[in-house]
Amino acid sequence: MATASSNGSQYQKLRFGLFEADLRTGELFRDGSKVRLQEQPFQILAMLLDRPGEVVTREQMRDALWPADTFVDFDHSLNAAIRRLRDALGDSAENPRFVATVARRGYRFIAPVDGAGSVPQPAGPPVPEIAPKKPLWRRLPWAIGIAAVLVIGISIGFHAARRFSTPAQLSKRRLTANPPDVPVRMSALSGDGRYLAFADPTGFYIREVNSGETHSLPLPQGFALPGPAGYPFIAMTGTEAATGSWFPDNNHFVFSWPIGEFALGSLWDISAFGGTPRKLSDRGQEPAVSPDGTQIVYITGAEFNQELWLMQSNGENRRKLTSQPSRLYGAPVWSPDGKHIATVEVSYGESLMKFNPQVDIIDPVSGRTNPIMSLEGLGIPIAWTPDNRLLYSLQEPSPNQNDSNLWFIHIDPSAERTWGQPTRLTNDPGIIASINITRDGKKLAYSKHTIQPDVFIAELDPSGTRFSTPQRLTLDERQDYPYGWTPDSKAVIFTSDRNGSFNIFKQAIGTFEPELFIGGKEQIFASRLTPDGASLIYLVTPPPHGPGTSSRLMRVSIGGGPPQLVYEDPFIDNFQCARLPSKVCVLSTVKNGELSLFYFDPVRGLGNRIQLASPAELHYKSNWTLSPDGKSIAIASKDTPPGQPAFALVSLNGGPTRTIPVRDCHRINFIDWAADGKTLWVGGSQLGKSVLLSVDLHGNSKPMLTESNMNLGWAIPSPDGRRIALWKDSGSLNVWLLENF
Repeated sequence: MATASSNGSQYQKLRFGLFEADLRTGELFRDGSKVRLQEQPFQILAMLLDRPGEVVTREQMRDALWPADTFVDFDHSLNAAIRRLRDALGDSAENPRFVATVARRGYRFIAPVDGAGSVPQPAGPPVPEIAPKKPLWRRLPWAIGIAAVLVIGISIGFHAARRFSTPAQLSKRRLTANPPDVPVRMSALSGDGRYLAFADPTGFYIREVNSGETHSLPLPQGFALPGPAGYPFIAMTGTEAATGSWFPDNNHFVFSWPIGEFALGSLWDISAFGGTPRKLSDRGQEPAVSPDGTQIVYITGAEFNQELWLMQSNGENRRKLTSQPSRLYGAPVWSPDGKHIATVEVSYGESLMKFNPQVDIIDPVSGRTNPIMSLEGLGIPIAWTPDNRLLYSLQEPSPNQNDSNLWFIHIDPSAERTWGQPTRLTNDPGIIASINITRDGKKLAYSKHTIQPDVFIAELDPSGTRFSTPQRLTLDERQDYPYGWTPDSKAVIFTSDRNGSFNIFKQAIGTFEPELFIGGKEQIFASRLTPDGASLIYLVTPPPHGPGTSSRLMRVSIGGGPPQLVYEDPFIDNFQCARLPSKVCVLSTVKNGELSLFYFDPVRGLGNRIQLASPAELHYKSNWTLSPDGKSIAIASKDTPPGQPAFALVSLNGGPTRTIPVRDCHRINFIDWAADGKTLWVGGSQLGKSVLLSVDLHGNSKPMLTESNMNLGWAIPSPDGRRIALWKDSGSLNVWLLENF
């Protein structure tokens, strides 16, 4: 697919910024990684690269891409190709770095070509706030909370630009090269920088950093390695990778390990020379050994109720450092002198829709906590260098919101404040998942993961007991989550962040481009059809820096038109409607850790609260779904005893509540009614894999889909019951090394 050029650039590799275009093979690479780009967008890129700084008209593109006898909607096709090109480059029409629109004429390539790294760097963030007692609340609806946390790891938004500097002699190289189906799940760089200990689904390994020589560590039976859905702590933090910590002698290290099918994680001392690991604690994640090797700080708990604990390096004298409700912590790190502990704390307000990330400095003796930095877009991995620099990750601005990169800022020796300007260390794709640093501060290992949820379609047979191999519907490289179908069952309604914020799109089966249905800069989540199918109800949350604090439930005609407010409340969590002849609609709110259910009318707004027999069972860790006939609600709690997943079938007509056990999975993640109202789609997890089950009202389950290398999301049936739309995510996770930073 080579493209001829007037200046003789045919078959050349042209570089711009982090990108390299191979005109001979028609391939685009970003920082060495191949970027998926279709033929026509690449041909447009080749034309623009051939004439950087010059206008390439739309007519010239038409003549080059579509022969004169080709009948095509030229304007629509060219616009779609330009959008796909900009998506691949992480570019935008409003703030272009590469492809600029020349009004009524065509397009111009505005970045220097043939000079890697010559594109101006994106502007840096502001100096982090020293007094983070004023929380930077952000919004995250539960309906997409787990998925959003998996992808962005507690990060939304970005501050305005300020000046920053970059180390001149920075050296970066890759330590692991695992394919997407074998991601690095846990890693730890030794204190002397000689070894990387890491685990993936194939085993546990020690790699010599300089030579790359690698040998496996044989482990006893029972040390099963976790897959995408098998390690709950990893899934909840969204880092997709856990860290370990070496002892000062560089001969052994401590890792968190989920022993058995249902364990959240326990702490083990593992020798670099092999042998039987020694258990240090029955529970714990993200351990960090103190500089003198005498203490270990670690995290306990799961999801949104975590605590920091401290123990001696032999596992004795365990004690709690922190004890506050609704907290999530990033991997803790020690100060170089061992007198302080730093961690990113994520605290939640009255609902899970409000949360605030901040860096805490903790005195391990007194437990005193001093917050020193609060910043929009802050990720949870951090490191503390011997020369008192605080390394952290920060989310990139739109349209690169699915990437985060490393920055540092100085911290004073008393650990009371930060000072100076932030400095960028990396500028590459993916989300920072973990950070390790050597004792001398000269080497830094960090893991990055890319994760891409996409909408898939599967055809159901008439019996509903089998379906075809799911086929991918969305072809972009953004986050796509299905929430419904059009009334005729011909198109999927889904949310996507391809425009920067989450907007609502619809895409017909068999087509390649979605149609924007509801846009804007506000985050738009969770959309559902009204019972008559005439309108769409959706949830809007305000932007991080915009006015207002409440979520708004909105209604818009399926044929278009101005939206109407249905109900406004800061604690809206989820909502669903039945189908005619039923007119029942239900919404839930989460406040102070309690989940409440209410009837609502798409026109009149909120109705009566639903009184349930066991309200104590309702809390923010529950997932619920309304039956198509509006007569019952299925509620699945994530707090069932290990290995005993079940859901409650609650009658809305005063009947008894039934408990339905679910076999063939160890944990229920998502639950949705099938179109016939006789079975439910249950998304769950087993150790090492994700499963999608069809479960009837007697507890009989049938595994319909199993994924060992991808996470499976919820399943949304079409109104005619012939198809389901579900999401699966793909991606990769590897470790990189920085030197001279």
